[in-house]
Order: sequence, then structure tokens, then C-alpha cells
Amino acid sequence: MVFDFLRRGAEARQGAASAPERKASATGKVVAYHSAGRVAWSPRDAVSLTRSGFCGNPVGYRSVKLIAEAAAALPLVVQDGARRYETHPLAELLSRPNGGQGRAELLEALYAQLLLSGNGYVEAVGGGAGLPLELHVLRSDRVSVVPGSDGWPVGYEYAVGGAKHRFDAGDAAGPICHIRNFHPQDDHYGFSPLQAAAMAMDVHNSASRWSKALLDNAARPSGAIVYRGAEGQGRLSDEQYDRLLSEMESHHQGARNAGRPMLLEGGLDWKPMGFSPSDMAFQKTKEAAAREIALAFGVPPMLIGVQGDATYANYQEAHRAFYRLTVLPLASRVTAALASWLSAHAGAGVEVKPDLDQVPALSAERDAQWARVSRAEFLSEAEKRSLLGLPSEAADA
Repeated sequence: MVFDFLRRGAEARQGAASAPERKASATGKVVAYHSAGRVAWSPRDAVSLTRSGFCGNPVGYRSVKLIAEAAAALPLVVQDGARRYETHPLAELLSRPNGGQGRAELLEALYAQLLLSGNGYVEAVGGGAGLPLELHVLRSDRVSVVPGSDGWPVGYEYAVGGAKHRFDAGDAAGPICHIRNFHPQDDHYGFSPLQAAAMAMDVHNSASRWSKALLDNAARPSGAIVYRGAEGQGRLSDEQYDRLLSEMESHHQGARNAGRPMLLEGGLDWKPMGFSPSDMAFQKTKEAAAREIALAFGVPPMLIGVQGDATYANYQEAHRAFYRLTVLPLASRVTAALASWLSAHAGAGVEVKPDLDQVPALSAERDAQWARVSRAEFLSEAEKRSLLGLPSEAADA
């Protein structure tokens, strides 16, 4: 077995020597191999973060839904350097990517995966040498990168339970399109906003549990039952202590017992405790954590109903900033990656991008830009169209 291994290694080296020369990054073997096969999550994994930050936190849930739905609802245009297409095979594929989803459903799932895990995986199904017949978004927690000997990905492994499927990542027209957020310390996986907001998520969830516990105890801070026995005796017997605890739990705790009068026997006195300054500031701590979660996702807190935020003068300004700073950069980056990947399948380069002229939140800015460009008499017609993000020719079927 050892000699067979050496023989295969020698044959592989001979085959590599006879293979045609390929361009490769000079730093690839040094940089990518350092983190090969390591997952981006440190002590937290994608499933736990999604469960606590999306499924179990209203601020995280609303932030992800707000961004994903807004980005998926943006109208898209397909164009190249010469013209904008009214009909195109790529546009038809995106409009109905598979039998169970439309364009909005597919893109919403892709954007949500990027926000929750920092990675988005799209699978191309069928099509042979042309455009795929269907597109499917894969769950990021089930996909792992398979690094090669030089550290760069050579495939993707999709695992569900005990079953696994391997996708090759040989060229630009591979079966998987991997879109990831920037990660400063990982070469294969992206960085999720949930990771940046993890501590704020813990604070917010802990504050919610504290509020629930407070409600379960009649929505008031704890008090003290003081025992003053006869002749200076200040200690209950074990039997009396257990009986008192049992009566408190069964008759005076919980929402259903709120307001019920307490009957104390001789020697027992109730001393209520008022709210301490820390109790009074607890709600402010929860609101501060909610603002940090929204900040990590790039959502103005005003849009998700967080009180006490006055960053923007009004709701309209916050809505405009949300689209300009969060939704459009995400949608532009993802659609550009999809267009590049699908163009490699089709063999013809086209561009897919959001149609800014049909975004109501940006109507005032677009009107002002159109007015400025139209008044610039020193610009040619082609230059004006280029400044507005239009192809050099008018729309063509």
C-alpha cells in the first residue's frame, strides 16, 4: 500500500508536469491554505445563531425580513453595453427559476441566507452547455467548502443527515454559485451580521426573559417575608419553611394570582421592595440592544419601531437611507454575481441590476439626477445615457 501511494504520487507529478500551464495567484498557496476547511463561526454556529437571532428575536427577525423582502421586490433589468432587453432568456429564467418559486421567493431566500449566515449558494439544474433549466437556493448550514491541495475550493459538499452530495467547482460555469459577505479572517466563508450582533442579541433575549419572569411574579419586584418569633426566636423550622414556600408558589406566584391578598400567620410580616435604579434602567438597556441589532443589519431603528431613536429627521428620510445604504448595495452585488455566473453558462455576457427608476423611495433623487443630466448641453446623448446607468441604445425586443 505504501509503494502504491508513492507510485500514484509520482504519476500525479508527471501528469502535472505535462499539463498545460495555468495562471494562479502567487499568494494562493500561502493565504488560502491557512484556513482551509475551517468554519467561520468561532464559538457560535449558524444553526444556533439563526435560532436565537432570527427565530427567537423579534428585532433580528424583522431586520432580516425587511431587507430580504425589499431587495427581492426590486425590479431588475437585463442589458449589455449596447442595449437593454425587454425579453431575454436570462430574464425568463429569473422570473420563474423553478417549479415551486418565483423570482421574489428565490431572491428573498438568497438574501436571507446571506444575512443569516454570510453565505448564499445557488444550484444550477440541467441545461447542458446553455443556461440552466432551474435555479435553487441551498441552505447554507448544509453546505461546506471542499478545499484542494492549494487551499482554494475544488468543490462543495451538501449534507443532509447521513446523505452527502458533492458539487465540483472547476470553472466559472460550475453548478454552484457561492456568494459571500466579506470576512477579514476567512478565505472560504462569509461574515454574517448575526455574528456582529451576537452580544446584543444575548442582551435583548435576556431582557425579554427577565420581563417574562417579572410578569410571572405578579409584575412586581420581589419582596421579603420577615419572621419575628416569640421570645426573639428568628428562625422557622424546616417543616414551617417548606410549607411557606409551597403556599407562596401555589397561591401567590404567576399571572393568575396577581393581586390576590396574602394571609400571613403570627410572626410573619411582608416587606415590599420598590424598583431599584437598575430595574428602572433595564428597559433602556433592552432598547439599546435593539438599536445595536438594527445597526448591525443596516436598518434604521425607526423603521422597526424602536423607540427613542432620533437619528433621522423623519420616516421618509430613514426609508430613503435604508434603500440607499443597505438594500441597493446588497441587491446590486448579488445580481451582479448571478449575472456573471449565468453569463458563463450562456456564453454571452449580460448585466443584471436593479432598475433604480422604478424604486419609489429614490424617486426624488432620480428626478433631480435626470434634470441635471438633461440640462448638461455639453454631454452627448450616449454620455447622458451612461451617466443614468442606461445602455447606449434604446430598449429593443
